[in-house]
Amino acid sequence: KTAYEIPKRDWSSDVCSSDLAVMATAMTGRQEPAVPRPVLPGEMKWADSPVAKGFRAAWVLGGEKAKGPYILRVRVAKGSRLEPHSHPDERQTTVLSGSIRVGFGDRFDEGRMVEIPAGAVLVVPAGTTHFVWARDGDAEYQETGVGPTGTVLAPR
Repeated sequence: KTAYEIPKRDWSSDVCSSDLAVMATAMTGRQEPAVPRPVLPGEMKWADSPVAKGFRAAWVLGGEKAKGPYILRVRVAKGSRLEPHSHPDERQTTVLSGSIRVGFGDRFDEGRMVEIPAGAVLVVPAGTTHFVWARDGDAEYQETGVGPTGTVLAPR
C-alpha cells in the first residue's frame, strides 16, 4: 500500500439496507414513499354533467379547481351531445370504448366532425372551442390535463 491509499471497507456485514433506510429517514426527515395503489373502477364517484345531458364524469385524480395534473373519466350515452365549449387548459383525450365524434368551432356542425375511435388520442389546445357527439353508441373516454380547469360553453 502507498501512503495515499485509503483502505476499502466492506460495509455489507455491518450495515443492511433497512439500516440505511432508517438512517436516510433520520437524516432527511422524509418517510419512504407510500406504495402506489390503483384507483379501481368501483371507487370512482360518478356524477351527471352539469352542462350536457347523457354525460357522466368521475375525477380519478385531482379535481376541477385543484392545481396540478388531473384525470377525468367520462361516460357518454348514445346520441348525447356536448354543445360548443372550451377549457382553459390543454386536454389530452383517450377514447377507451366506443367512439366519439368531435368538431371545432362556435356552432355544432355534424358535417365538420371527425370520428375518434377507441384507442385513439386527441389533443385539444387550451381555449379551443369544440363539440362532442356519441352518435353511434355509448362511449367512454379519459381526459388528462393540468388544473385548475373548467368548461366554458360558447355563446349561442
